[in-house]
Amino acid sequence: MINRRQFSLAAGASALAGFPAVHAQSDKIIVGQSAAFSGPAAQLGVQLHAGAKLFFDQVNAQGGIGGRSIEIRKLDDGYEPGRCEENTRKLLEDDVTALFAYVGTPTSVVALPMATKAKVPFFAPFTGAMALRTPFNRYAFHVRASYNDETALIVNQLRNVGLTKIAVLYQNDAYGKAGLEGVQLALAKHNLKPVAIATVERNSVDVAKAVETINAAAPEAVVQISAYTSCAAFVRAARKVGYGGGFYNVSFVGTQALSDELGKFGAGVVVSQVVPSPYSPAKAISREFADAVRRSNGAVQSNYSSMEGYIAAKVLTEGLRRSGGKGGADGLMSALESINNLSLGGFNVNFSRTNHVASSFVELSMLTGDGQVRV
Repeated sequence: MINRRQFSLAAGASALAGFPAVHAQSDKIIVGQSAAFSGPAAQLGVQLHAGAKLFFDQVNAQGGIGGRSIEIRKLDDGYEPGRCEENTRKLLEDDVTALFAYVGTPTSVVALPMATKAKVPFFAPFTGAMALRTPFNRYAFHVRASYNDETALIVNQLRNVGLTKIAVLYQNDAYGKAGLEGVQLALAKHNLKPVAIATVERNSVDVAKAVETINAAAPEAVVQISAYTSCAAFVRAARKVGYGGGFYNVSFVGTQALSDELGKFGAGVVVSQVVPSPYSPAKAISREFADAVRRSNGAVQSNYSSMEGYIAAKVLTEGLRRSGGKGGADGLMSALESINNLSLGGFNVNFSRTNHVASSFVELSMLTGDGQVRV
């Protein structure tokens, strides 16, 4: 297995009218990102942004889109919906071409209606919540699989090894509830229900009550639907009181951030992934990303979150190229909808006029406790 550090070294008015009229005299295509760049979920925004910028910088170095460079205009929301709403208002006032790579369900739930009203594409949010996917919204484009896809794989894996007593720790907000519903749906297909359910507040690591509630039910495994700091706090606290079962997380947790938080206590912790492994050269997209990270000379860290940002930027750029940078929001969305059966070297992308979910790719990975991630 390749250590991520070794791998990195070896491998690197107006919004309503759309962008052409607004940016006709500009040398830039601007996309707006509101995400957590501070606080307990900061690494999610930092890494997602870094991976996206890595790809956009490559495009810009080759002349951009029709001679126009792509710029990410980022604002920090600390993973709080109120701040995200204000950031989104500012970005829309800046006449961005698209809202891009927002981090989280509670923030995206606030931003998507604003993007829809302004008729601006809301592209590649870092969330798998079904509430952002159904009912169909023409302005919402998802590059990653859903939480229902992730939790179904997790539950099927647990059942395949004979486990039936499954508990759920979830973040007490739209994200956590979306993941909880996914677990419950997957368990129901096996005629099962969670043996215990407990919550943790967003941006909090107060897990004492949750550990008490879940430990009392003696589950064989705990599915965690929260961010890396709270999930790590729960694992450490549960182990401290003698819990010997398994821990399973969805991709939003932030795999490398979780591994860094847990250290040796991360051994055996499982995380579902919605992009191929950035640590394995098995797929062409992974090799491409590794080479880009290597050429960044340490500016970008190789991990699942940065790779997701890289892929999201790559797909958006394909849409921009197909639209020729012309046609406004409708032109960009039509161009994105034409991206069908596109292979990005092992990660397939499929959009259409009636489907804006590009991928259902999901696989499981495991932390080793020594800085490595095994698929």
